[in-house]
Amino acid sequence: MVDQGYLLLVEDEPLVQANNKIILERRGYNTQQAYTLSEARAAVNDKTPCAIILDNKLPDGNGLDFLKELRRKSNIPVLMLTGMGAPEDIIKCLESGGDDYLPKPYDQMIFLLRVEALLRRSQSVPESIYFGSLKLEPASGTAYINGERMPLTTKEYLLLQLFVTHPKKVLSIPMLFRNVWGQESNQDRRSIRKAISRLRRMLEGSGYVITNDYNEGYIFERE
Repeated sequence: MVDQGYLLLVEDEPLVQANNKIILERRGYNTQQAYTLSEARAAVNDKTPCAIILDNKLPDGNGLDFLKELRRKSNIPVLMLTGMGAPEDIIKCLESGGDDYLPKPYDQMIFLLRVEALLRRSQSVPESIYFGSLKLEPASGTAYINGERMPLTTKEYLLLQLFVTHPKKVLSIPMLFRNVWGQESNQDRRSIRKAISRLRRMLEGSGYVITNDYNEGYIFERE
């Protein structure tokens, strides 16, 4: 149960909104509803939610555009609801900064469990994580190396935090997908390879490297 804060439900279909609200409030969560992106922006500006359940298509714009806008200033956990289930559509949701996705139509219990998993991942985090010349701030999703802020996307930050908290250990591809992309599938590794490549470039000269483990995963360690 959520003791404080609220879940922002951004959805323009009244029946879906009503069902999601009932499911979550029966579990004890506080919710606030927004039927348009303008209502969602106003809600976020008024009081930061503990998580956002965001539909992809809304009357006044695209949910992905709002998500990208949100990620420029906040690391609020976001579960995307989408009627598009093709792999390329899912990749767009996750690369835009979504923490998880759920294709419509969905089972009510699966919806509830995905929301609760999202909340668990975002709670009980330290204010700062220090690792040599690296400093990570989980609440804001920012990282610094030698005092300089690293220009990380949300997924790149989550990858770095996972590496820093598991140094010298092989992190498998399925583990990375599960913990960073919020899914079990490892059918398409392009997103991981792209994020790892950018992290490697930012870590050049820092004394830390990300190495491959025979294509089974990656290891974060000192040079």
